[in-house]
Amino acid sequence: MIIKDEGYVLSARKYGEKALIVTLLTRCKGKITAFVADGTSKKNRGLFQPGNKIFFEASARLEENMRRLFRLELLEPNAVLMMSDFRRLELMTSLLPMFKALLNENEEAPLLYEVAGRFFAASDLKEMLVQYAFFEFYALEYLGVGLSLDCCAVTGQTEGLYYVSPRTGKAVCREVGEPYRDKLFLYPHFVVDNNYQPTYAEIFNVLKMTEFFLKENFFKFHNLTIPASRADVWRYFDGKDAVNENTSQTEAVALNHEAKQKEETEKHFYGVAV
Repeated sequence: MIIKDEGYVLSARKYGEKALIVTLLTRCKGKITAFVADGTSKKNRGLFQPGNKIFFEASARLEENMRRLFRLELLEPNAVLMMSDFRRLELMTSLLPMFKALLNENEEAPLLYEVAGRFFAASDLKEMLVQYAFFEFYALEYLGVGLSLDCCAVTGQTEGLYYVSPRTGKAVCREVGEPYRDKLFLYPHFVVDNNYQPTYAEIFNVLKMTEFFLKENFFKFHNLTIPASRADVWRYFDGKDAVNENTSQTEAVALNHEAKQKEETEKHFYGVAV
């Protein structure tokens, strides 16, 4: 059985003298592990650098067997492109092990593949961090531990959502959550609203929340350790307002969002601008 696909190199390790065992995030098959007979040859030496996007054909006798890659073509030399900025390269090497750890073999993950494409296409470090946050948020849903963010778990209201409970993963409105604010996460408005221009404070708080739920609901559940490179993410917020004033800034964003929702509701109800 032969397939044609494309994907991003997550990792590659030497096998024998000339071969490689590579792990890819592919468009059609999700994460796959495959064998490359001449992976260390001069022709292929630079092909399997982590982050590179390649086209390939693959064959395997059965679906569950390890595939053999051939007819390889480099589509995007992301590893080389990242080398011009060490911080971007470091962030990429932080993300790839998370893909490898969280995805199942041979299981389609089109949304996560799309996020990977946006991550590599990002024009600057902040945009890469935004996509990193989207990846972890969508990964929770992929793993079946998605958060319940549609309405307040206590009142049922859909407006004024302000916090997320670490115990239940459910949203709560500001009035309900205020007495417990130090124990709650702030509501992730920018990922829920698909806003690609968040502040550093918003990114910081979403990554703090997703890290918690991934640790509790995936890594600890499967007796695994979260990749050490995940901790590197926090250094990108050094000196940013997210570290020094992340709570006040993100609360201001939430209040602004709440005010806009109220204004839109009143416009709809009264039929006029208020």
